[in-house]
Amino acid sequence: MKTNAFALRHIGPRPSDMQHMLNTIGVKDIEQLLFETFPDKIRLEKDLELDPAMTEYDYMSHIVALGAKNKVFKSMIGLGYNEAIVPAAIQRNIFENPGWYTAYTPYQAEIAQGRLEALLNFQTTVIELSGMEIANASLLDESTAAAEAMALLFDVRTRDQKKNNANKFFVSEEILPQTLSVLQTRSTPIGIELVVGNHEQFDFSEDFFGAILQYPGKYGQVYDYSDFINTAKTKDIKVAVAADILSLVRLKSPGEMGADVVVGTTQRFGIPLGYGGPHAGFFTTKEEYKRSMPGRIIGVSQDANGNRALRMALQTREQHIKREKATSNICTAQVLLAVMAGMYAVYHGPQGLRFIATDVHSKAVTIENELTKLGFEQLNDAYFDTILIKADAAKVKEIAERNQVNFYYPDNNTVSISVNETISLKDVNTVISIFAEVTGKPFEAVTELSQEALIPVKLERTSPFLQHEVFNTYHSESQLMRYIKKLERKDLALNHSMISLGSCTMKLNAAAEMLPLSLPSWNNIHPFAPASQTEGYLTMLKKLEAQLNVITGFAGTTLQPNSGAQGEYAGLMVIRAYHESRGEGHRNIALIPASAHGTNPASAAMAGMKVVVTKTTEEGNIDVEDLRAKALLHKDNLSCVMITYPSTHGVYESSIIEITSLIHENGGQVYMDGANMNAQVGLTNPAKIGADVCHLNLHKTFAIPHGGGGPGVGPICVAKHLVEFLPTNPVVKVGGENAITAISAAPYGSALVCLISYGYISMLGAEGLKKSTQTAILNANYMKARLEQHFTILYTGECGRAAHEMIVDCRMFKQNGIEVTDIAKRLMDYGFHAPTVSFPVAGTLMIEPTESEDVAEIDRFCDALISIRKEIESVTAEDTNNVLKNAPHTLAMLTAENWEQPYSRQQAAYPLEYIAENKFWPSVRRVDDAFGDRNLVCSCAPIEAYMES
Repeated sequence: MKTNAFALRHIGPRPSDMQHMLNTIGVKDIEQLLFETFPDKIRLEKDLELDPAMTEYDYMSHIVALGAKNKVFKSMIGLGYNEAIVPAAIQRNIFENPGWYTAYTPYQAEIAQGRLEALLNFQTTVIELSGMEIANASLLDESTAAAEAMALLFDVRTRDQKKNNANKFFVSEEILPQTLSVLQTRSTPIGIELVVGNHEQFDFSEDFFGAILQYPGKYGQVYDYSDFINTAKTKDIKVAVAADILSLVRLKSPGEMGADVVVGTTQRFGIPLGYGGPHAGFFTTKEEYKRSMPGRIIGVSQDANGNRALRMALQTREQHIKREKATSNICTAQVLLAVMAGMYAVYHGPQGLRFIATDVHSKAVTIENELTKLGFEQLNDAYFDTILIKADAAKVKEIAERNQVNFYYPDNNTVSISVNETISLKDVNTVISIFAEVTGKPFEAVTELSQEALIPVKLERTSPFLQHEVFNTYHSESQLMRYIKKLERKDLALNHSMISLGSCTMKLNAAAEMLPLSLPSWNNIHPFAPASQTEGYLTMLKKLEAQLNVITGFAGTTLQPNSGAQGEYAGLMVIRAYHESRGEGHRNIALIPASAHGTNPASAAMAGMKVVVTKTTEEGNIDVEDLRAKALLHKDNLSCVMITYPSTHGVYESSIIEITSLIHENGGQVYMDGANMNAQVGLTNPAKIGADVCHLNLHKTFAIPHGGGGPGVGPICVAKHLVEFLPTNPVVKVGGENAITAISAAPYGSALVCLISYGYISMLGAEGLKKSTQTAILNANYMKARLEQHFTILYTGECGRAAHEMIVDCRMFKQNGIEVTDIAKRLMDYGFHAPTVSFPVAGTLMIEPTESEDVAEIDRFCDALISIRKEIESVTAEDTNNVLKNAPHTLAMLTAENWEQPYSRQQAAYPLEYIAENKFWPSVRRVDDAFGDRNLVCSCAPIEAYMES
């Protein structure tokens, strides 16, 4: 046995366990299991052509050497990305901590109170700095947040009779170039006409429903937008503002100017540049628009005892539930990065943030003063951190890069210099010396910073912010470390027990894959740095694209989409562009099976397509005859079909090639949702089944951690005829020859975490990837064999096998008065996160063990479910005071002086023997969602509330 093989560490079951598992299933070997699970006609004829697998040690040596090819210059480019200091206490205790990065989306609130509190801190931070009323728990980046703002304003315009038919959206020419590109992508399919221009010369006509402004402008100019916003309001035009988060510490907030929506990125609140991401975008607005907000909102509610408890609020307005009626397809957040940004605000507090912002401004003013002495003209009359210098750009660039400094050059005669918190007095002098050399004049070093302010008095911030005690307590490292640990203890993550979420693939996020993210050679590169400085990144990203091409059987890949939902949208927009290139832009019908994930129809609606739902059979498969009838009915306008394979029900449908052929015969394209790609890699691929485009969830199949609900990465891979349409970026050219405009802000999306998937593939190699898929199928069928003696497994393949996941039917337990939610909550008492609840079938659990879980852990989980099954048998519908209805049980409840339950404390807390040695305590009892929605609070309570209590 090669004990240095990464596959041995990644794959859970030991070779000695295999025969026991196969015997339990009732097959002689893995090949028989695959034969009975998998349609033979879609099997790959040969293994994937990938490089030999590296050991963990060899991979680390490789990635360090590759990183050395990146040149880490002092970045003063700006354009929405600024180098930030990541506090070591946050880097070590959150960014590098599996207790934070391996947690799942907080759908089970009782075991997610820690990250829910951290997200509430984040929401409070952006609400107060932006001057708005309500925030969500983050979005993907600033540019996509701006697009969501446009969509929200387009949606709410229908409440105003005068604006029902208005479809023009004004975009200030000060907007960041990448944001304009994303707005262009998102506006056209839904019928919005963008008008780009000077906000000071804007004609407030009746055709406009909204506008967006940049604050400060893209090259640093600070404008007072109060008059613009006031005039817009008189014309019933609503205004969004894209704002720099650190500038809002010193500048009057957009909310105080009357803005309706404020968006931006929190990257400069302690998040690495990472060549573009992941970073947490923010979205704040007025409470009256809460039902139109995209993404997730964290709200304050109470538990069964009336104690304060947090949860995701207003979940019924999540976009995947609205399906084709959605105005957004976002059902995710950048949780890990939002947690870090919120903790940055906690650590520094209002005084610390004001010091940082003032220091940044002082350095910018100092540079301007010294360059003016050298004879240069500075063009911004008011600014926060960015100055605009008239100079010979080529000459400045040559000298700056020789001094390892990057500026931005809008044209041949202009240099934009953006100051950030990492800029030292030494760096200030380096900048001055660069321009002195341009002029040939002697350089005189400055020894202190200017105290002058170049912010107009009327734009200086006077309103207080972050007065709550959480932002005024944890300012020493010991305090912060303990606060972070206190929150971590309230959260169940993969470092405690398996998280068997069907369709979400919570597998091992190996330490060897994660370590490179902390290396400065990878995490400190600006996304718009010159290509000559990013050789390591470009080599890695191109190699990852090539690996994904091999795995999917396709010809091209873009890594730009920074979530699975973004990948869906990108794939559909590429299909749309393909049809338009052939003079068939009228093709707008998307066939979507009733069993599809709700983001599928939401994405189709955003891409300007009309959704036609097709039926599924009683066995849960696509109804081929209904699909055929609808494909023929709409053949002249058929754009695509959206399918998930294996199906959402966990079955390899044998009719898949018939389905894809049927669509092609009627002029459509086949979009394959890659949610279940973990059951394909090395055995089959999207090209083999006849797809034209697929998105991949790198945060599922390819091991990027879920991070408590993000980051995600959702690249698309496409067949040869679609390669030319892959998306570009306005600053760094990427994508195809006839590229669509940008999908997200950065050229390569969340490039930093792509290192994880690159490591995963490189260390597993072709053999390890195939074995991972085989083991995922083995683990699922082993679990099925154990559970089907006690539960009904809803759907299986033709030979009675599951794919990599299965659906356990819990609907019959209603006769005992038990709902599937009761089972989910009771699992917490056993130390487990619930599987996926009531998707894709209400009243069921969808379970996926992944390849990473060993037999002992799978057995513990099965034992827990079997024990719960016995508990269900012991209760009746009339008996509402039972161990399931009261779950989860907290430590406070179990140690209370009085115990009046009809069951013992032992049964409540330790129903199985193994639990005692590693007990996880939910920190609150069952959360009352309805109460929280009726009394929506999505920020920390003001300090007065604590004083009153």
